[in-house]
Amino acid sequence: MTEKNESEATVLEKEMVITRVVDAPREMVWNAWVDPKQVTKWWGPKGFSTTIHEMDVKPGGVWNLTMHGPTGVDYPNQSVFVEVVKHQKIVFEHSGSKAGGKSDATFRSTWTFEDLGGKTRIILKNAFPTAEALQHVIKTYGAVEGGKQTLDRLAEQVEKPLSKEFVITRIFNAPRELVFKAWTEPDRIAKWFGPKGVTVKSAKMDLRPGGSLHSCMVTPDGHEMWGKMTYREIAPPEKLVYVNSFSNEKGELTRHPMSATWPLEMLTTVLLKDMGGKTELTLTWVPINATVEEIATFESGMAGMTGGWTGTFDQLDVYLTEL
Repeated sequence: MTEKNESEATVLEKEMVITRVVDAPREMVWNAWVDPKQVTKWWGPKGFSTTIHEMDVKPGGVWNLTMHGPTGVDYPNQSVFVEVVKHQKIVFEHSGSKAGGKSDATFRSTWTFEDLGGKTRIILKNAFPTAEALQHVIKTYGAVEGGKQTLDRLAEQVEKPLSKEFVITRIFNAPRELVFKAWTEPDRIAKWFGPKGVTVKSAKMDLRPGGSLHSCMVTPDGHEMWGKMTYREIAPPEKLVYVNSFSNEKGELTRHPMSATWPLEMLTTVLLKDMGGKTELTLTWVPINATVEEIATFESGMAGMTGGWTGTFDQLDVYLTEL
């Protein structure tokens, strides 16, 4: 069996087998699989994002999630765990489909994790009820390549250097529902978003998982900066998760206009806590899919992030006070 650090697939009559050796200890790989916060960072083929609605990793436990495709199509998935052996094995019964469609991807998935002394061999076996069912998911959903890319993303998640998180908290003298609206309605965002002195020229929003906010900020000297937020999770009025990037006017991702080594994508989590008429807002920022150099740039810029977000929150505070 392969020990190369790349995914390899074998298709049998009613079974698809994918293997991958990961350059990370088995315990780390296991934790990345059973922790919902980590699973959302790697589950699915490249270009997909995932929202987990429920995940109880134990025999009989339910796992419900929605995969968001890069073209905007959602794929609801429902699974029930059958066997869980810590650090060694996970088995679950899976069913899935396109949103609104009949379940047409039903199989038993078995993941095994073999300790290779600091590395881990992952073996994924998806067993289908018939050969026709296997061929259907291969042709309809690209299951073989999608499975390989999923293991590749898991490997990237556990092998990549870990970045420190940037966290900033602020209490606003406004109810949580209003603060959430200020983050999720384009007309409101245009009145406060960005550091002090910056104005929002344009803000087009598609508020749904997989949707985005495409906006343009203008600095006091007239310089335009386009940005894009791609939403991953929306839970009114308490949580908002999105991937933040610089972009051009067409919405295509671009590098930071003043730093070529700034991370291309930033995962942003906004948590709102009700404090009886006031709201505690906690924002977390962390690079995703970043190189070592990009992570170093991010970590060296935390003081500047504090200043930038403080100025942004000052503007939000003024906006909320004037309502």
